[in-house]
Amino acid sequence: MKALTARQEEILGFLRDRIKADGLAPTRAELAHAFAMNVNAADKHLQALARKGALLMMPGTARGIRLPEEAGLPLVGRIAAGQPILATESILGHYPVDPRLFQPHADYLLQVQGLSMRDVGILDGDWIAVHRTASAQSGQIVVARLDDEVTLKRLELGKQQIILHAENPAFAPIIVDAKRHNFAIEGIYVGLMRRP
Repeated sequence: MKALTARQEEILGFLRDRIKADGLAPTRAELAHAFAMNVNAADKHLQALARKGALLMMPGTARGIRLPEEAGLPLVGRIAAGQPILATESILGHYPVDPRLFQPHADYLLQVQGLSMRDVGILDGDWIAVHRTASAQSGQIVVARLDDEVTLKRLELGKQQIILHAENPAFAPIIVDAKRHNFAIEGIYVGLMRRP
């Protein structure tokens, strides 16, 4: 987070106190009233705080202010640990998980579907934490996109080809043909959460 001005610190403190006391953020009008300013000035302060990473703005809601420590990580859909599945990237919810628990930090969560990564302890229904990146090293577990489908596999970068390996002998490796497939790395696996 970038350094804040004294006024921004004061506004951020007010937001934290109100969220803690009321369970929800104040409206822009309430913020403006508390600091004897107009709504446009309050909105400009909020936008500046958002640019500096001190808060998140949820568009289309009057109380759409979230503190990063509250927002957690978004669950953005499912990923196949088996045959690739059609990518669905709608946010299914935010969960109070600190992204800094993972190295490198996590950007989002995906729910695993299938058992191709079973032998490294990633099971059907698990949630995986993913660090968003377009590059990865051979041997890393990656979220890979093949055309319009995504899958979770161990990456092997060969001189002539890319191979996506399952961690379960019941699943054959996927050999990526760059002439036939649109291939991209979406991120790398950085951790696991198993829900009871």
